[in-house]
Amino acid sequence: EVQLAESGGGIVQAGESLTLACAGSGFDYDEYAIAWFRQAPGKEREGVAVISPHDDGTYYNDAVLGRFTISVDKAKNTVFLQMNNLKPEDTALYYCGTGPPFSGITSKQALTMLQYANWGRGTQVTVSS
Repeated sequence: EVQLAESGGGIVQAGESLTLACAGSGFDYDEYAIAWFRQAPGKEREGVAVISPHDDGTYYNDAVLGRFTISVDKAKNTVFLQMNNLKPEDTALYYCGTGPPFSGITSKQALTMLQYANWGRGTQVTVSS
C-alpha cells in the first residue's frame, strides 16, 4: 500500500525558513513523481513543486520559484521541500502526493494537468508578518 506522511510544518515569521519532509512507503521513488500541494482556507488547492524520477527534474509554481527547492533522498524514499524567505501568503496546509513519471512538459502542466493521488494528511505552515 502506497502511503505518504508529511512533517516539518510550523509557525514562523516572514523571511524565515522551513523544511518539509514527505516520507513514502510501499513504493520505490522511481515509480512516481512526487508533488507538493498546498491549500489555504477559502482557496483552491494549488501545486507548489514536483520532482520527476525520470531525470530528477524539478518544477515549480511561479509564486515560489527561487524561494522553494524540492529534492529527494532516494535511500530514505523521502522528498523534501526547502522553503526560504517565507511570506504570509505561503500560509497553508501543505501535503504531498504521487503522480505519473513524466518528462517534456512545463511546470504549469506538471502541476495542473497531471493526476496526483495517495495524499498524506498534510502539515500546517503558518507565516506571520
